[in-house]
Amino acid sequence: MLTINELQKTFTIHHLQNTFTALNNISLHVKEGGFLGIVGKSGSGKSTVLKSIYRTYEPQSGEILFHSEAFGMIDLLKASPRQIVYLRKYEIGYVSQFLNVMPRTTALELVTQSLLDIGIKRHDAVTRAKEALTHFDLEETLWNSYPNNFSGGEKLRLNIACAIVKQPRLLLLDEPTASLDETSKIKVRESIEKLKAQGTTLVGIFHDLEFMDGLCDEIFTMEKYVKGEIA
Repeated sequence: MLTINELQKTFTIHHLQNTFTALNNISLHVKEGGFLGIVGKSGSGKSTVLKSIYRTYEPQSGEILFHSEAFGMIDLLKASPRQIVYLRKYEIGYVSQFLNVMPRTTALELVTQSLLDIGIKRHDAVTRAKEALTHFDLEETLWNSYPNNFSGGEKLRLNIACAIVKQPRLLLLDEPTASLDETSKIKVRESIEKLKAQGTTLVGIFHDLEFMDGLCDEIFTMEKYVKGEIA
């Protein structure tokens, strides 16, 4: 489903006139329907890997081969902007710790729109959106509220609902349980297990190693790849 070959990513801090290596020849493979967990200390480049797959970041070299339903085997680093938009809409989901939304869009509208985007009829989309919000313990009194005033945990649960409800072929999880209580973590785990059973391929970052236990098929450790500074 996903193969990364010799991925190299650097960042330049111009006012310091320094370039830092974030990813140093990263190579990994995720089989279709599998779950790869990425572990490593803070600053080791875990999120950079996910953002490179999602094309939020553009690495300097390497390749990210994705078996797309629409385009066949495609290198995400060479995909056109139009192709990336399509893949984000229909095939690749991303869950981060943060939620950036239009200020006057309610929680229910956000999840409903995720389903409308992939062609679900409005009546069914609203029904499924409500089921997702209920599953992730977002109180019904919040459904027609704007998420800007939600707590961190509520925003994160909404973010997860928006991504998971679409049942993407590939789901990227960037610390999706970071600010959740134990009950909410169980809900997230149940949803991940259900997606995996349905054939979704997953790549995730978790600091909670107990949460990962029995969930991931393989573990990739970032410390094997040394970061450094380029003069």
